[in-house]
Parts: sequence; C-alpha cells; structure tokens
Amino acid sequence: MIVLITGITSGFGRAMAERLSSEGHKVYGTHRNATDFLQGVTYIKADSQNEDEVSSAVEQVLSAEGRIDVFINNAGMGIGGPLEFSTLESARLQMDINWMGMVRYLHFVVPAMRKQGHGRIICFSSIGGLMGLPFQGLYSASKFAIEGYCEALRLEVRKFGIDVVVVEPGDFATNFTARRNKVSDPQAFEVYKTYAQSLSSIEHDETSGLKPEYLARKISRIINCRRPKYAYVISTFEQWLSTFLKRILPARWFAAILSSYYKL
Repeated sequence: MIVLITGITSGFGRAMAERLSSEGHKVYGTHRNATDFLQGVTYIKADSQNEDEVSSAVEQVLSAEGRIDVFINNAGMGIGGPLEFSTLESARLQMDINWMGMVRYLHFVVPAMRKQGHGRIICFSSIGGLMGLPFQGLYSASKFAIEGYCEALRLEVRKFGIDVVVVEPGDFATNFTARRNKVSDPQAFEVYKTYAQSLSSIEHDETSGLKPEYLARKISRIINCRRPKYAYVISTFEQWLSTFLKRILPARWFAAILSSYYKL
C-alpha cells in the first residue's frame, strides 16, 4: 500500500513508518527538521501549518505513485496549564497545529481518495479527546475537534469507499512530554495549588507509559483489517477503563473520579 504519514521525525510517526515500511508498504512521511532518516522511507519536508507545503507534499506522493491508499494524520503537539493562564496565542497555536493541520491535509487527500474510489484515513485523537483533562484543556479541545470532524467526514465519504478511523492513545513514552509547552507564570502555581503536582503526575504517567512500537503494531492491524472499527482506544487497561466509565457513569460521578485523580 501507499502510505502517507505526517510527523515521522520521532515517537509514533517514526515507529509507524519503520513498522509499515518493514512490512512492505511504500511509506512517505512528512517532517520539519529530520536529521535521522529511516531506510526505505521517503521523507518530505512539510510544515502542517503551511498550506502550500501541505499541498506540495500530497502532490509529490500522487505524482510518484498515482494514489494514496492510507493517510495517517499523526503530527501534533501539546500545551499544558490552567486555562485561565493560557494565552489566546497558545489556544490559536494548539488548534492550528493539531486540528487545522489535519484539516489542511485532508483538504487535499480526500479528493484524491474519492477519485481513486478507495482509501483509509487514520487520524490521531487521544483519550484527551474523549474527556476534558484538567490542565490540558487546550489539548483536549483540539482533540475533541478532531473527533467531531472525523465523525462527520466518515458519514460523508463512506459511499466513496473511504474509511475514516480515529485512534485514541493513552499515555506513551515518547518525546511528546519533553516538547509540551507549559504555562510557567508563577501566579498560575499560586492560584492553582495542585497544578505542579498534577503536571508532575501527568508527565510521570507519560514517561512510564507504553512504547510507541506497541501502537505501531496496532496501526498495522488497522491498516490490514478489512472492516476497521470507527475508533480505537490504544492504552493500558486502566486507561481504557476510564473511557468506558466516562460513557456509562453520570457526568458528576465521572467528574468526581477525575478530580480525585488529579487531586483538585
């Protein structure tokens, strides 16, 4: 299959590119500043915030291969901190990279898949796209947007033979943690007494989380599955259980569980 993955420099993207290439797929991956290249993978320099670069990246694959069988929207970033102390610029940046970055690629990928009569779109949301996480509100908002967009897109394009799958990872040990932008205003720590402790807990869960290779194996199965599910939570059992409880418990009960976990 011809696979295009966004953001393959490290973490999920690199693990998926390596796995899928080793399985015989022709993998193209976008990057902004890669220095360590995987053999057998074609790298395309493109910033998801730049419409011209996104268009050029998609066109490069189509010109070389004539089609895109699988598109994986993986590129993203996180911003943490109390919402009150998160700047408007941070909110714009979070949505522009995580949500609009996906929208830009799909603007060019969907017409190509529709014309070829098939395709599989896999977009990365998060457990944070299923519940609003304290001190990760901007990140959760961007992932909620992905969930809603993909739910609508799935209905619109299924008659053209296009599958739309949302992947909702839990905590994984990647460099996402180190790259997170965080509110550092001393007043934020003074007003929100549990912010520092919650942030430490969040980062501990991430750095001790599952390995990206585990997720890459799951993505391989989704690609090869004849009829994939609409969404996949990929996480530890405890984190999967939290998403299940979110669905079945009264909202106040689940809010109490989250408040207890984050010591709010």
